[in-house]
Amino acid sequence: MDEQTTAPSLIASIDVGTNSFHMVIASVSTRGVLRIHARNKEMVRLGSSAGDMKRLAPEAMDRGVATLKRFAAEALQHGAHIRAVATSAVREALNKDEFVRRVIDATGVEIEVIPGIEEGRLIYLGALHALPILAKRTFVIDIGGGSTETVIGYQGEAAFVDSAKLGHIRMTKRFFPDPTITDAQIEACRKAIRGEWAAVFQSLIAYGFEHAVGCSGTVMAIASMSIARTNKRLPESMNAMRIERKDILDVVESIVHARTQDARLALPGMDPKRADVITGGALILEQAIIGLNIQELTISGYALREGIVFDTVQKQRDIDEYHHLSHLRYQSVDHLCDLYRVRRRHAEHVKNLCLRLFDDLHALHKYGDRERELLEAAALLHDVGYHIAADQHHKHSEYIIRNSAMPGFTNDEAEIIANIARYHRKSHPKKKHPSFAALSADEQRLVRVLSAILRIGEGLDRRQQQVVQTIRVNISAGMLDLYLVAPTGVPDIELWGAERRKELLEETFGRKVRLLVHAH
Repeated sequence: MDEQTTAPSLIASIDVGTNSFHMVIASVSTRGVLRIHARNKEMVRLGSSAGDMKRLAPEAMDRGVATLKRFAAEALQHGAHIRAVATSAVREALNKDEFVRRVIDATGVEIEVIPGIEEGRLIYLGALHALPILAKRTFVIDIGGGSTETVIGYQGEAAFVDSAKLGHIRMTKRFFPDPTITDAQIEACRKAIRGEWAAVFQSLIAYGFEHAVGCSGTVMAIASMSIARTNKRLPESMNAMRIERKDILDVVESIVHARTQDARLALPGMDPKRADVITGGALILEQAIIGLNIQELTISGYALREGIVFDTVQKQRDIDEYHHLSHLRYQSVDHLCDLYRVRRRHAEHVKNLCLRLFDDLHALHKYGDRERELLEAAALLHDVGYHIAADQHHKHSEYIIRNSAMPGFTNDEAEIIANIARYHRKSHPKKKHPSFAALSADEQRLVRVLSAILRIGEGLDRRQQQVVQTIRVNISAGMLDLYLVAPTGVPDIELWGAERRKELLEETFGRKVRLLVHAH
């Protein structure tokens, strides 16, 4: 009998990279085994515009949208749930919102723009399922087109993650703009890589690791060239293949000495599509091998896109099982609560009141588990701003959330959480507020709904003594009746607190709000 797969049974994981777009359509068995049903890859060169990748060129966006149209159609044929994640090129682009909107309009696919730290975590998650590294303190490197992620993981947790602005396309544009390469350009590139990584290498060495893993295009390309030099046949899968330090550095040296495009194309095992950008990628790998004194690199056949599949399945399991924040997201929120000394009893109580309101108001807002998670995170974090000052603490909360590393959340999700926390008191969301104005129309509505709920939840624990035990909502044509359950006392201060904050809820749902004490 086949092992069962978790719902959604098929996941189309799309890696919207700087150089290439990759898609895997996969399922995960109940035992955590990945089965690949289809793969697709297209070299899009999304981040190949000149300069420091500050804007996506119109023609690059055209290529990206066309590719994602094809990917989405293939995913639809398989009946797969699509999860698309964008990395360095989109992350850094000033016009990323335009690209994200164009993709939604053309394909219905909503791209998650993830921070470098989240990218590193997902890469480690992919490698973890490809190799027996769970119990080993493992260093993982993934050299992409725009960034290089370095991770140290142990027992399934990413203990250290760095995302450096080092990538084979970025280095090529900056140091090797012409087909012919000079000694001075190579040395300038090496120096820049060492400078970018100096502090990171100190941290990586301090953490220490017993095993080194490499994944994705540049590493795979250099591994293929290493095999080609021995005249051995390239295996069907390179997963778990080990490459010695000397063999890697010999390949890098051969690339560095191939000063023209034709010379690089003539190298054994060279992928013709990479010949124009291989030098920059090879020098990044070289500096990692030398700077971290790596003696051997094991190849992982899985990386970001497979990590996305496992992460999607795990999040769904957490939601199905617990109906609350997934384990990793809760860890991120929990860490910030500890760091900024949040009053936990108050935060947890406000969260519980808010989730009850969210559930009872579902018929009006129609949101699901993802939005419920964002409300839960915002409720727990709404008071982190007290760490800076009590005055204007809602604005300080917004600042802290926006500028904190939050593994498990996308950039857009962190932005939404920051906005919800910002509006838990004082001003309602307004278009004149830059951070709110920067959100899409759908995101603005979401912030209005969730901050309206949070305002009530916060008001109902005004004294922070949990006098209002719970709440239930009755929805009628022009009215929302909120029944407060307060078995231990008269919630007069809490009634006053919620009364002062109910206006946004009334505006959002177009109904008057009445606060009533439930009689026992």
